[in-house]
Amino acid sequence: MSPAATGVIRADSRGSERFNILEGIPTSETLYANVFANNYLFQHTFANMSGKVNYQCKVDVTYGLIWKVKQSPICTKNGCTPQPDIPMSDSVTKQYSFTLQRDYSYWEIKNIEVYGINRSSVSNYALPRGGTVFLYPSGYSMPTLSTTHSPSPSEHVKPKDTGKISFTPPTLNGGYQRPSVPNDESALKSMAEAQTGEAGVRNDTVTFNGSTIMEGSWTSKSGSAPGSIPAPTMIGANVLYESGLLISNSLKNAANTPSNGTIYYDLVSGNVNGGSEKELPINGINTVTVHTPTVNYSNASDDAAHNQKTRPNLNRRAFILDRPFTIHIPTSGQHRNILGYGNRDYAKYIKEKQVRFEFDVYSADKSIFYPKNTWISIPVRDLATDFYLPVWVDEGDYTIHFRSFAENAPSDTLAQQDANLEVNNHVATDTVPVEVIGRVYDFRITDIVDMNWELAFRQQKKSKEHTGRYYWVGTRNIDGNPRGNDSRYTLPIRRGSHPNDGFKNVAVKPGYHFKFDLKTKGNMFGPNDSIRITPTFEFVSRDGKHRQEVDLYYHAPDRNFVRIGSSFDTIEREITLNTRLRNLYPLQIEQTGRTFYQLHRHQLSQSEQLFMQQWLRQVDRPTKTGGFSHMKVPGELRLFRGPTQLPNGVNPYRAYAAEQQWYGEFGIPSKVYVVQKGFPLHRQFSFREDASFFLKDGYIVVNFNIETIRAGRVDNPHLQYINAPLTNQWRREGFAYSVTDPYGATFQLKDGDILFYDAAQSSRDDYRVGGTH
Repeated sequence: MSPAATGVIRADSRGSERFNILEGIPTSETLYANVFANNYLFQHTFANMSGKVNYQCKVDVTYGLIWKVKQSPICTKNGCTPQPDIPMSDSVTKQYSFTLQRDYSYWEIKNIEVYGINRSSVSNYALPRGGTVFLYPSGYSMPTLSTTHSPSPSEHVKPKDTGKISFTPPTLNGGYQRPSVPNDESALKSMAEAQTGEAGVRNDTVTFNGSTIMEGSWTSKSGSAPGSIPAPTMIGANVLYESGLLISNSLKNAANTPSNGTIYYDLVSGNVNGGSEKELPINGINTVTVHTPTVNYSNASDDAAHNQKTRPNLNRRAFILDRPFTIHIPTSGQHRNILGYGNRDYAKYIKEKQVRFEFDVYSADKSIFYPKNTWISIPVRDLATDFYLPVWVDEGDYTIHFRSFAENAPSDTLAQQDANLEVNNHVATDTVPVEVIGRVYDFRITDIVDMNWELAFRQQKKSKEHTGRYYWVGTRNIDGNPRGNDSRYTLPIRRGSHPNDGFKNVAVKPGYHFKFDLKTKGNMFGPNDSIRITPTFEFVSRDGKHRQEVDLYYHAPDRNFVRIGSSFDTIEREITLNTRLRNLYPLQIEQTGRTFYQLHRHQLSQSEQLFMQQWLRQVDRPTKTGGFSHMKVPGELRLFRGPTQLPNGVNPYRAYAAEQQWYGEFGIPSKVYVVQKGFPLHRQFSFREDASFFLKDGYIVVNFNIETIRAGRVDNPHLQYINAPLTNQWRREGFAYSVTDPYGATFQLKDGDILFYDAAQSSRDDYRVGGTH
């Protein structure tokens, strides 16, 4: 009785399975279990019972006997007279006893068992309900069995009655002797044989599923041979089947988990001599590999548009201080190249995504602060998340770490780059290299010592109170948003820039310097950090139609016609930070000094008190910044201006130093001689100061190239205001490349144009000279 049972566990839906579970199926997916087996089991033993019926026959036969007896003659004297024979008669009853036999055969049930399917069980690690599911038959009918059985032959054999034998023998005439009684047994037996029928017999009865297997009606001598219960057939695919078997997301990944099963058959009624419920194994059920996929192909925004580095690292994403950035943690990507996996979205199987920054960050709206190296959970469905980079983060290289947890990941799981291709891993990780970069921005002119421009910056003559009027690069701020200033108050300062229309014809005269400041963000708080400004000069005609590069000459105390930028150009400018007209705040000056000391105290030999005394003296002393052809704004001309309202745990000194403001001044000599660039003035043997080759009817355009220098590395400038390969901050701040003065002259401008000096005038022309030397 073999059930020929087999079983399968497969991924739903049957016939269009979405996963090959031998290779892998995720948790939260469903399985189906299917068992195939014989629709019933049976065994039987039918015995052919045979024998003989013995008939013990007794027959009394009465024989009539006659014979004659001779009489002696009667002899007389007359002789003898014969006498007639004397008739004799008699009867003899003879009892005959003999045996008759009749053969018989019939079929008796010695054993019959029929079993129908009760249920089956299938067990595997991936299955619900503790790993075992029971499949109960659907659309299945139990087999039926009906039997009549008796072990007693008397219930199966019914001998025939011989009946009365009618035999009258003839009278036996013995002649003159008494006849002997013959032996008529043979004849009698023949008569008995002739009138005794075959025994009646009947089999046990077996009816299976309505069909007669063994006929049990009475018949003569031999019962008909029984048939056999038909061989079982395999049940249909839907009999022992269940789908929608959910793989719990509490199960860890496991490869090739074994399966087993049992099929249960119940003994149906009508059995003879045996049987009980059968529990038989189901063979060949396949293994299941549980492998919940997760992927992590993360990325981050590259703020190249704001990357002012001189030599940008194109292998790292640019993160700009005090700006938002975006990370991307997709839930789709390449996994194993097996059925149901591949390159697709795996959000269904990911329970958590996290990111860790090696630097402090804010949420996008700055409502939540995350200290560096904090694992931050990201909603699984959020493919892009914005953050904000605090200004106090150190510039430099960092790595962003990402991880995505499969829904079944235990706490002590292993991780794998990009995707958990190995079954024993439950976390996918990724990293993105980034570089945190500072900024240089907000260049502005804050004052011009030319008396014609005094009221542009001062509330009244000889007052130190500033009007709050500044000349910015353009009409936009650090990020290109409207600043709110009128276009009149933008660079370059030229004829028409004066706020008073009565001075619309006024340009700045050579010999008057202008004050400026600019800002930086980042690690520009070191002792050897500085701003490098390289001035260049061009000449533009008064109508704006002709512009050309020029050389400027001036008379030095010990030499005439010194070309700016030559080896003889040795005059250096000295600038004092805390001058009256710079309008600095004493508290900011003091806080800058204390902050510098706290950040660099390990490199300083003096106490904070002594350092502060030196610092407060230093801000009132002049600092050399270079000459007409080059300028260095050092740390002595720098104040800190970073945030002071900070989250817990942030170093207040480091945060305050994260933003810097640099202060400078520049001007050209009061009497300059302008020639076309490269003009060989030294070869002119004799010429007057009003020689025709000197350019006068127009403006000297001062142009700045602005760079930041970190740690004294002058050969490797850090940031560029204008000439960065990836961006131009000057343009971003709304610089106008064409302007028209009040007299209709249109000028084409270049990045870095700062101010137009009137080449035909000089500060010496004023009754009060305010030159620079």
